[in-house]
Amino acid sequence: MTNLYGDFNQKIDYVFKVVLIGDSAVGKSQLLARFARNEFSLDSKATIGVEFQTRTLVIDHRTVKAQIWDTAGQERYRAVTSAYYRGAVGAMLVYDMTKRQSFDHVARWLEELRGHADKNIVIMLIGNKSDLGTLRAVPTEDAKEFAQRENLCFMETSALESTNVETAFLTVLTEIYRIISKKALIANDEQESGGNSALLKGTKIAVPTTEQRPGEKSVTCCSAT
Repeated sequence: MTNLYGDFNQKIDYVFKVVLIGDSAVGKSQLLARFARNEFSLDSKATIGVEFQTRTLVIDHRTVKAQIWDTAGQERYRAVTSAYYRGAVGAMLVYDMTKRQSFDHVARWLEELRGHADKNIVIMLIGNKSDLGTLRAVPTEDAKEFAQRENLCFMETSALESTNVETAFLTVLTEIYRIISKKALIANDEQESGGNSALLKGTKIAVPTTEQRPGEKSVTCCSAT
């Protein structure tokens, strides 16, 4: 099973860098605070520059440190992108489901992400602020269609109510672990066979899933493998 916080006395097996991207004021910092510290601040201010927080958890008996990076979405901070994306294996692409413009900008953010990040990066499209359902400006189907077309994971969240935040991050981290483990197995098999088999199949890994709480939606994570 997945241990949500891990044992801090254990050695770290993996460090996964995950970046938060999207327009300003969509709730990226609040999602990070909810996942890393289980906190939410009604007086949250715009993030200036870049910051990151970590959380250690256990996936399939391996200790994983999630290093979650957050930066401001305003255009004047876009110069940080090159260093910001470097080494990232996961990304949370966030829009505000009450602001159509933030969703319309998702394609641009995705293009920039794919221009800087590894081709196998795991990307989750997140429609945040689901607690403001009466103000919805982005239909769920529009986001689902975009996610399917671009081969992304998708989930709607509420950092305020803590809805799906844990599930979204753990889905991405578990998918990253699955990909990393698969690559390690293939590399190990090739090494043992003298490197002559280019199409060796790795052992199938049963990756644990988190329990779904009432009100949370299941998600299928898509990524390049």
